[in-house]
Amino acid sequence: MARLYRYSQWDGSQQPFEADADALLDALAEDVIDHGDIRRALRDLIRRGANGDDARLPGLDDLLERLRSRRNQTLDRYDPDSVMRDLKERLDDVLRTERAGMDRRLSEIEDNLANMSGEEAEQAGRLRDLFKQRADRNRERLDQLPESTAGALRELQDFDFIDPEAQRKFQELMDELRKEMLGSVASEMRQQIENMDPQQMALMREMLRDLNQMIRDKLDGLEPDFDGFMDKWGAMFGDDPPRSFDELMEMLARQMGQMQSLLDSMSPEQRRELFEAMNAAMDPETADELAELAANLGQMLPFNEFAGQRLFQGEENMTLEEAMNVMGELQSMDDLEAQIRQAMRRGDLDELDAGMLEALLGEEARQDLDRLAEIAKRLEEAGYLRRDGDRLELTPAAARKIGQKVLRDLFGDLRKGRAGDHELAVRGTGGEHTDETKPYEFGDPFEIHLHRTVMNAIERQGVGTPVKVGIQDFEVKRTEHVVQAATVLLIDQSKSMGMFGSWSAAKRVALALEALIRGKFPRDRFWMVGFSDYAVPIKTDDLPTLTWNMWVSGTNMQHAFAMSRKLLAPYKNCSRQILMITDGEPTAHLEGTRSYFNYPPTYRTIHETLREVRRCTAEGITINTFMLETSYYLLDFIDRVTRINNGRALYTSPGKLGQYVLVDYLNNRKRRIVS
Repeated sequence: MARLYRYSQWDGSQQPFEADADALLDALAEDVIDHGDIRRALRDLIRRGANGDDARLPGLDDLLERLRSRRNQTLDRYDPDSVMRDLKERLDDVLRTERAGMDRRLSEIEDNLANMSGEEAEQAGRLRDLFKQRADRNRERLDQLPESTAGALRELQDFDFIDPEAQRKFQELMDELRKEMLGSVASEMRQQIENMDPQQMALMREMLRDLNQMIRDKLDGLEPDFDGFMDKWGAMFGDDPPRSFDELMEMLARQMGQMQSLLDSMSPEQRRELFEAMNAAMDPETADELAELAANLGQMLPFNEFAGQRLFQGEENMTLEEAMNVMGELQSMDDLEAQIRQAMRRGDLDELDAGMLEALLGEEARQDLDRLAEIAKRLEEAGYLRRDGDRLELTPAAARKIGQKVLRDLFGDLRKGRAGDHELAVRGTGGEHTDETKPYEFGDPFEIHLHRTVMNAIERQGVGTPVKVGIQDFEVKRTEHVVQAATVLLIDQSKSMGMFGSWSAAKRVALALEALIRGKFPRDRFWMVGFSDYAVPIKTDDLPTLTWNMWVSGTNMQHAFAMSRKLLAPYKNCSRQILMITDGEPTAHLEGTRSYFNYPPTYRTIHETLREVRRCTAEGITINTFMLETSYYLLDFIDRVTRINNGRALYTSPGKLGQYVLVDYLNNRKRRIVS
């Protein structure tokens, strides 16, 4: 099947390129690092969307903002008090039409009479007199109509209209009032009220009585006969009738809430007049049934939940029908906002009504929603996410990508000229050159050996100037990777690291170091060990979702140093080091295989930890400590460690930790030991 493309004029708002899987993973990375929870990260991404250099994916926040803007445009457009003005104008038009019709009809009679004679004229004169009497009675009655719209409507219901057009206009006005009044029970009923005859109105009253009886039964603790009610009256509720009593009650509350919302949004005087006018359009029995329905429903399910004042500030006029449509639209906006907020909390877009979204915000909003719903699928297809039942987890490829991103971010903050083989406009001094060169191949680092390149050009084209250098002449310096460093990164996972905001920074360092060593120094040795009450090796693939130890107290540096010493033992010809990131002094140590915790730290814990430091020192292992806190106990302990080990101790903040550790690693690995 051929793929179809649709083109439209560029207006500056379109997004020509969608965020790809790499951009989506980058957008997830920060949340994954901070919280270690893939579903939470996906939920937050769906909420805020993704912004990239070439593409933007709007999130639920954007949809919510568009919805608020649409609501404000509606409120700033209309004037609800104009509904009553429209009704008054239409009533005045009925009266003007009736008066003009009477005058026109009388004038026509007089004209006809002027062309008659004899008995015919005499008979026509008697008919004219009768008509004038009727017209005079009508004028007198019109002159005596109450000033209120509701009062005038009541008086005119049994008025003997002379002009057919006036009668038609009055009937339309009454039908609209009845339609909106009964439509507050079910919007589908509005279409059934056009030109409703007395028999049909009697059926409507009967339906309202049955509805009130069913609600009274429920209020009295009896089981309402919902199925019987729907068998009898279901056709009045359209093609998609309610399927349960509770659904029916909610539908009634929503519909009546629209009318109540309109009334609440009007000034008190206009509200009273509209309410009285709608009641005047109903016969007393039907009006009583509707009043009872509102009272019963108020006890069952407060429809004020679906109502409330709308702060309109516009000037555009509305008819009653238009006003009810606007209230229904605003109610739909409220529903959609609630759905969006629910989706934000749960990260589940399935409960968001895509049809309603498109109806209120347009096709582009629907497309944005579809793209948000595809995020997890696209990450799976790219090999960055995998499912284990209902569980989502990062793949090793995703872990590597996140590490590379963190590395780029950290190196991007370093000042130009710092040591290290990293991506800067001014390159650092990392990388090991040999005395050999090789012809340049695509993908090689552009480390040009200028002398060999120029000589190749001269040999190819002969002596002369200028020397024309071609791509085939380039030679680059060979580099070799040698094992220069074996490093263990110790990451404090104690409770304080998470509580005081240091954990994310420590995890970023681990991700960046792992990416740096794998990408630039693949023959270096690197391990990660987390420690709280016990020390535990950390696998690279588990690092992005790793979190701090929330429930167990203890900072067991002794166990961490011992594990590091065992990991480094086989690599005696390397520069061996331990990089420790911590925010607290040792508060736990091992006795046999069991961890003992105490705060403040006991003499026994300090002694056992320093004894392990001496063992590391005896084996030539350097311990460098990055402190994220400056408490007395920690400073005193680290001072004793550095005196024993001759390593370094640096105090830094979480925001600068990555720069210190990475530069330190790149500097230290130059001091290699040759056997």
